Amino acid sequence: MNVDLCYIPVAHSAESKLPAVSGSSGHLVVEHVAEGPTESPTWPGKVFADETREYGSAMEQYVAETCERLLPRHESRAITVEAPRLWRRRQAIQAERYQVRERRKQEDLAWKAAKDQWRQTRENQPALQKAAFAAAQAAWYPQRQEHQALMQQRTAENQAWHASIARLQQQESAEVPQREWIAVLIISDNCTRQCLGLPAFTSGAHLTSQEMIDGLREHLPPDMAYLISDQGTHFRAKVFADFAAETGFVHVPVYRHRPETNGIAERLVRTLKDWLRPATWDSYEALVPFLAAFQDEYNDRPHQGLPTPGLSPNEFANRAWVM
Repeated sequence: MNVDLCYIPVAHSAESKLPAVSGSSGHLVVEHVAEGPTESPTWPGKVFADETREYGSAMEQYVAETCERLLPRHESRAITVEAPRLWRRRQAIQAERYQVRERRKQEDLAWKAAKDQWRQTRENQPALQKAAFAAAQAAWYPQRQEHQALMQQRTAENQAWHASIARLQQQESAEVPQREWIAVLIISDNCTRQCLGLPAFTSGAHLTSQEMIDGLREHLPPDMAYLISDQGTHFRAKVFADFAAETGFVHVPVYRHRPETNGIAERLVRTLKDWLRPATWDSYEALVPFLAAFQDEYNDRPHQGLPTPGLSPNEFANRAWVM
């Protein structure tokens, strides 16, 4: 059996994209969905698709766009006036920080050269005249004091930079509306591809492992031997390990950063979101009937992942019992 958690907004309007949401790290990471129509993707090599254009002209544009994409972040494409104000402010802070880092690299190189020279002077002290060594020592002490003052200045600059970033993040959080989520547990049979259940939870981003286990327990097949999941916090909790030992199944966590290992559940999540996109709901109670309708339709339609083409998961499950 394959399981996965997905998160769906409490309210959704027809034809608007459902964002991709990851909760494996313990907090929700939500894909940014641009408002309004989205532009078709572009890439430098697309310029050669224009058969009416001369090769030399197309190559010049290709080279220019390629070099532009390879520029460092602080030198990337100009920020348009349509860009959000806070985004422009963040870009300006990052560009300023890059200049500071470059300046510090030069200062560190100069300081390293001064230290090496003073170390060599101390090693050669017996061979130097007393006056020459005293002159070198007199030149070294101001350099060391200047470096100590520079380190204190860097500390103050770092504190100011972190404070400005924190203020900017607070402003961004205040301007971005907080969304409420419904957590949906995807339960799929690895053999028949049947969707065994879609329990939903109003706790959303605050879903606990125990809540998830209570929903999972209602849909477990009696003869289940293996359960495949990602390494999200809900599946790594001790209470889930105790549940596996109590029920008698083997928990198989997929390898980190390899979601294709749990591809059956991941693909079911995508199919569910594509199916829900044209629907409209404004509450948990309004979403639940859509989940039930999706489960019935999904299990009764032909599934391309089955070894026997043209069969639905329900039909394949019935034939498997006969075989």
